Amino acid sequence: MMEKAKILSLIGLIAVIGNWVGFKVNPIEALPGMILIVLVTVIGLALATYLPLKIPAVVWISFIALIATTPIFPGNGWIVDQTAKINFMAIATPILAYAGLSLGKDIEDFKKLGWRIVIISLVVYTGTFLFASIFAEIIFRIQGRF
Repeated sequence: MMEKAKILSLIGLIAVIGNWVGFKVNPIEALPGMILIVLVTVIGLALATYLPLKIPAVVWISFIALIATTPIFPGNGWIVDQTAKINFMAIATPILAYAGLSLGKDIEDFKKLGWRIVIISLVVYTGTFLFASIFAEIIFRIQGRF
């Protein structure tokens, strides 16, 4: 778990630098938001590792982030303000680079999957996007924003 936290911290640092270079956000201003994102990710990974429930880490991470940014959570406005300073593309760039390096390590296994992995990936990404959109639509309608 400690090694994962170190890797996430390194990715967070790279994302803060990318946020500064690409989107002109001062690294000192962006640092609290990145620390929050890394902290939520580490907590989600720890829950997925140590709890007996077999729920993927991404579900825990999304759930914690959702709870932390809802109006019922104390300090949610501050959390939203801090994380809003991090541009999505600044985070996506090091993650995609890491994924590319990881894929390169297992390229023989990837070749065995063939064309099926492309279809599965498209279905997973589409489903994730659609359900996240539906969930956001429901929440915004409940809040009266639409």
